[in-house]
Amino acid sequence: MEHHVPTNHGPISVVVYGDLEKPALVTYPDVALNYMSCYQGLFFCPEAASLLLYNFCIYHINPPGHEFGAGPISSDDPVLSVDQLADQVADVLDFFGLNTVMCLGVTAGAYILTLFASKYRERVHGLILVSPLCKAPSWKEWLYNKVMSNFLYFYGMCGLIKEWLIQRYFSKEVRGSFQVPESDIVQACRSLLDDRQSVNIWRFLESINERPDLTEALKKLQCRTLIFVGENSPFHSDAVYMATKMNRKFSALVEVQACGSLVTEEQPHAMLLPLEYFLVGYGLYRPSRPSCSPRSPLSPSCISPELLSPESMGVKLKPIKTRITL
Repeated sequence: MEHHVPTNHGPISVVVYGDLEKPALVTYPDVALNYMSCYQGLFFCPEAASLLLYNFCIYHINPPGHEFGAGPISSDDPVLSVDQLADQVADVLDFFGLNTVMCLGVTAGAYILTLFASKYRERVHGLILVSPLCKAPSWKEWLYNKVMSNFLYFYGMCGLIKEWLIQRYFSKEVRGSFQVPESDIVQACRSLLDDRQSVNIWRFLESINERPDLTEALKKLQCRTLIFVGENSPFHSDAVYMATKMNRKFSALVEVQACGSLVTEEQPHAMLLPLEYFLVGYGLYRPSRPSCSPRSPLSPSCISPELLSPESMGVKLKPIKTRITL
């Protein structure tokens, strides 16, 4: 069910799936994506869906103006800062009466949720981050984003912008070539991008391009964090950097081979086993296994370091290798 939630920084669309009595999992997508185009692969993967939907009620937060059927945001409304976007997440939790949540974010969305976790530490049980950002943009990235932002502003969702976004999300393997057609997931993404309001994407990109560095905040995070990154992601080095700056007792990095940034769409099956090991320490399991009640509060204190060791994550699932472990 879709809710239009009033916040202190304007209304925001939240799509809710599942039993409201279960622990909450909040998601936030990357630039130009909404919950469907960013997470449908993960939630259409039967094993992942059974794991997540059995244990959580899902709250998909769309960036302002990124929901289906959204109109252009008025030019009279100021562009929100990343701090204000993170505060919107807190307002969403207040609206639904949620005290603490698990968070799942992709790239720009991962940054927003990490910032949210650093500002509202007592409200986050754990972070699941896919190809995340944490540093301020380099001059190269900042300038490149500015060029793309200007194209968006003046020309809308033109072919150049689509190609830039597709390269941001996906590896060469699925983008295709002259000899190999692009995959179904890329074609579906292109179609969904046509429905986005370019001015709304421009606003989100402007916000992310002015993001501050979170390095110092990462050192203070105490919630468990599982980081996925495709080895062919443009943000691979950012994810590795982020993992090295976090407390090793609380974080793990999973690299997915032959994959771009959008692991949730390109290789969602590769996320399953690490997610199982990550969540089992909270007393959460797939329904086919004996479990604690998913209605009970999450308790990160019971996570065993062995659950995210290279032996438990890297041996059985060949597309995955770990770099940083608990």
